Amino acid sequence: MSLNKEFLTLALDVMGGDKGPLITIPSAVMAINHLPNLHLILCGDENIITTELARLNISEQTLAHHKQLSIFSTSEVVEMDEKPAFALRTKKNSSMRKALDLVNDGKAQACVSAGNTGALLSMAHFVLKTLPGVERPALISSLPTHDDDKHVFMLDLGANVFCDSHVLYQFGVMGSVMAKQVDGINNPRIALLNMGEEAIKGSDHIKQAALELSENKDINYIGFIEGGDIFSNKADVIVCDGFVGNVALKTCEGVARLVYKKSNVLIKTNILAKMLTFLIKPSLKKSFKSMNPDQYNGASLIGLRGIVVKSHGNANSSAFFSAIMEAVKEVERQVPEKIKRSLEQGLSPQ
Repeated sequence: MSLNKEFLTLALDVMGGDKGPLITIPSAVMAINHLPNLHLILCGDENIITTELARLNISEQTLAHHKQLSIFSTSEVVEMDEKPAFALRTKKNSSMRKALDLVNDGKAQACVSAGNTGALLSMAHFVLKTLPGVERPALISSLPTHDDDKHVFMLDLGANVFCDSHVLYQFGVMGSVMAKQVDGINNPRIALLNMGEEAIKGSDHIKQAALELSENKDINYIGFIEGGDIFSNKADVIVCDGFVGNVALKTCEGVARLVYKKSNVLIKTNILAKMLTFLIKPSLKKSFKSMNPDQYNGASLIGLRGIVVKSHGNANSSAFFSAIMEAVKEVERQVPEKIKRSLEQGLSPQ
């Protein structure tokens, strides 16, 4: 198998996620229907894949002549509850590992998986290695803001429990490149997530990271930002360690579910609320659409020598489709190469 230069090629771990092929394969079909120059390599159990494709009216005969879909048969699956070290050591013929191998071998330009996060991080780090000058890769994703047409990038969202000041600095550099290349922001605002906006607040490594970022004239560092301002559009990139980022993200998701549930109860039990909801329904639909987590699905593991996009394990077809589109965007913008170039051009302090 060689890389078809006429197509943009992605390797999909179709067995990963809570529902695996029932979600990933319909998403793949949606993606190729959306982009005629997209080639997807479906990594997983061939019998399961062909059965699911047949359900979607793509027969084995059609597949044989299909230029946008191909199958890379694998015999193992990384389970969602497997320990990363065990998966790395024993699941060398898994759909996740082979999707990463295809990227490493130059046969695919990116990997997309909804599988076990820890295993994906370990395998990706082992197979693809980090870019020169990058100590650790980070999970980065975009989140909605108060402005419907804008979002904010946040990293790290769980790849590294603790980060020293220099690693946080590197996250700022990588996040800046991501915002420039993916969103086209000329001078993205970089902030550190902290327990207060004052310079005296926070741990020593947070203060040192702030100093390093402020000394780099190529980085538009704006200072500290508090958790309550994550969605305020005060920054384009928010930097933190993986423990803080993951807790903040999960807390925000929980609050969003609470607000949604409380709103539904109010609407169903209050006649006046029902009437008002009917009157402002178009505005509500627009607002809920801008906050729909499906369109923000797809956290990228940046800092590696290849592109890896991690989808939520419980993603539906629409959400996994968004993760595929995120990978396409990063391939088109050559994000790893741009991060490498930024580090080489002196964005890392001596």
